Amino acid sequence: MNPLVHLAIHPSQFPDQVRQDLLNSLRTRQVNHKFHYDSVKQAQKWLALHQIYSPTRNDADCLAVYEQSFSAAAAQIATPQVVVVGLGCGGGQKDTRLLKQLTAAGHTAGYAPCDVASALVLIARQAALAVVPPERCHPLVFDLAAATDLPEVFAETLAPQATRLFTFFGMIPNFEPSSILPRLASLLKIGDFMLFSANLAPGPDYTAGVQKIFPQYDNAPTREWLLTFLLDLGVERGDGEFRFEIEADPASGLQRLVGQFHFTRPCRIEIETDVFEFPTGSAVRLFFSYRYTPDRVQSALAAHGLQVLQQWITPSTEEGVFLCRRI
Repeated sequence: MNPLVHLAIHPSQFPDQVRQDLLNSLRTRQVNHKFHYDSVKQAQKWLALHQIYSPTRNDADCLAVYEQSFSAAAAQIATPQVVVVGLGCGGGQKDTRLLKQLTAAGHTAGYAPCDVASALVLIARQAALAVVPPERCHPLVFDLAAATDLPEVFAETLAPQATRLFTFFGMIPNFEPSSILPRLASLLKIGDFMLFSANLAPGPDYTAGVQKIFPQYDNAPTREWLLTFLLDLGVERGDGEFRFEIEADPASGLQRLVGQFHFTRPCRIEIETDVFEFPTGSAVRLFFSYRYTPDRVQSALAAHGLQVLQQWITPSTEEGVFLCRRI
């Protein structure tokens, strides 16, 4: 067996571009979320955090909702061949369960695990090999927010006769709606499917729902994962304090949880010849997460030509999965 893994890396994740994105994050004091998955250490911390707080790991009802969506997607696809394109694949656990359902339904399945972190793409690939042989697994590394030529990349990489089923699990909260929704719409051809999940604000009162899930973010494992970015750049824990807050976004009408590091003493970060000064009282935004409701999800997708065929909402109303098709 050939031990080599062929990993395709898009220019959006070439070293020079990553460096420019890092400098821009420090210059604007708004960290690109991809830098929280950049190293093996960060990826492992995120996977550990996911194990503790992800509803799919701790809520049987949530797991059942995903399984129902996988079964429905398998039933919707009429072609013998299907390729799952895992956008932001993470550790690949959900995609692997989807691949099992597709195979059980008689489909010949392929898989393209996609993420900004090589470590996560390789972990997802390894998980999927229990279902998909290596020759039908095409791992891709790219920055979804920056790679504008992905339709061409997928046309060259994926089997043209296969139905394409995109997955976008748990990713939508960490993107600005005005940028990510048009990007998703540009990736799907007419007839393509997408399984899309969103963390939801539970209950009938949107504001109260956002406040209810606040502890899922304001906790020690999440702070430790997010702080790794600054610590690896030389910032010390005593240079400031980490705070989570809830913000309203007038442009989208949504609320989001925001994590910022507030400097309580002057700090300097040096990236080769580039120097960034952070005076006392300044802050760096490390993270944000938008919260949706089922109605808000449907409206946002429909505005970009993505029709929701079915939806599954957990009894807690904290998680929703949506089967969509490009129209």
